[in-house]
Amino acid sequence: MADGPVILFDAECILCSANARFILRHDKAARFRLASVQSVAGAAICRHNGVDPDDPTTLLLVEDGRVRRDSDAILGIYQGLGFPWALAGVLRLIPAALRDRVYRWIARNRYRFFGKRQSCWIAPPEYRDRIL
Repeated sequence: MADGPVILFDAECILCSANARFILRHDKAARFRLASVQSVAGAAICRHNGVDPDDPTTLLLVEDGRVRRDSDAILGIYQGLGFPWALAGVLRLIPAALRDRVYRWIARNRYRFFGKRQSCWIAPPEYRDRIL
């Protein structure tokens, strides 16, 4: 698939695209690879993990054969970015059921709250080697 953890995100979602840009900018070790659910590779990974790429309601973090979704994926990503972003890991003290309820509410309403792009976000040239 790719070297390092892979993040699957909705490139039509303005919030999701902003998060992808944030990750690329702050991942100084270039640890993460990203794939939009709209891409061929991303859609295949989504389907393999039971997510409909035509109706993505979560982002996925795939690492060493393990798949994380919802708030666990977000926290895994931010912890992987190192200090100070790893401090978000303290949110694991909140029960996953509660974290995921909030995550899913935002995910269901992301287009209404943040908008939807007319076309998919495309990474700047300096990050293209990290996009599947």
